[in-house]
Amino acid sequence: MLRPARKRRTTRTSRKSALFGAAALGAALALTSTSAQAATPAPGHYVALGDSYAAGAGVPGQSAGLCLRSDRNYGHLVATALQAKAYTDVTCSAAKVSAMTQPQYPGLPWGGAAQLDAVTADTDLVTLGIGGNDLGVTPLGIAEVIATCIGGAVVNPLGTPCKDVYNHGHWDWSSWSWQYGSDDLTDRINGAAPQLADVLRQVHAKAPKARVLVVGYPSVLPADGSDCFLAQPVTSGDVEYLHGVLGKLNGMLKATAAAGGATYVDTATPTRGHDVCSADRWIEGALPGTPAVPFHPNATGEKVMADAVLAALK
Repeated sequence: MLRPARKRRTTRTSRKSALFGAAALGAALALTSTSAQAATPAPGHYVALGDSYAAGAGVPGQSAGLCLRSDRNYGHLVATALQAKAYTDVTCSAAKVSAMTQPQYPGLPWGGAAQLDAVTADTDLVTLGIGGNDLGVTPLGIAEVIATCIGGAVVNPLGTPCKDVYNHGHWDWSSWSWQYGSDDLTDRINGAAPQLADVLRQVHAKAPKARVLVVGYPSVLPADGSDCFLAQPVTSGDVEYLHGVLGKLNGMLKATAAAGGATYVDTATPTRGHDVCSADRWIEGALPGTPAVPFHPNATGEKVMADAVLAALK
């Protein structure tokens, strides 16, 4: 009669051991997580610079007038995660590289000063997401390019009207073939590189102890244009063209960051497959399904970009 009782005690003892082991494992994982977070010390003064992708344009809640700055942009999320002692966000929609060194909206309370004015000697972390708006020659920046591509698709839905504009596509009767010239968007990317390099030099001069991260652009469009057929008001051929342009832009940012003593943050890889044409969008399309400016990251996209920044800081 005593044997079953011993078996029950043995079972209870085994359960207690298993529970104790699970608790110990949980504690160990918690300590590991805490140690991983502690590996990145809290910044004394973190400054976020950049354009609409850095500002979180259209993502609630919005502030700073035309700058369309969100309190859920990746800068805010990074500052919160790192428990930054001081955080300054001067990101502003439509900002070009020139907005780093001169006012974007002179005389206005937002954008009325050069973004670099926010960087001071005590700044020890800087994120910079800039360059996309330099693809356009008007103050609209990248929105100008998007409008050109959408407008072209209306009159030439099966061709590459956007590529034809910027890459000077034309029919050559002598060779009886379609020919292209120099690419305006590639030239503008190359033209922005020395400006960005100068900005990085100024950041290091103003804040010698700061860690500087240049944040790249997410995967706005897929590599395969057929994935966008009838999904967005841009032709399949132009989707592939623009995907290539964004790849060149990120390549320039990466190379300039490396040469300028900064860390490049790849946000294209972690957002791949969640572009404007996917079923699970982290980048909204022409008609956003969740709050965001068209062709910009939504709240999830900003969160993924923040995670990429945090990973780069480890």
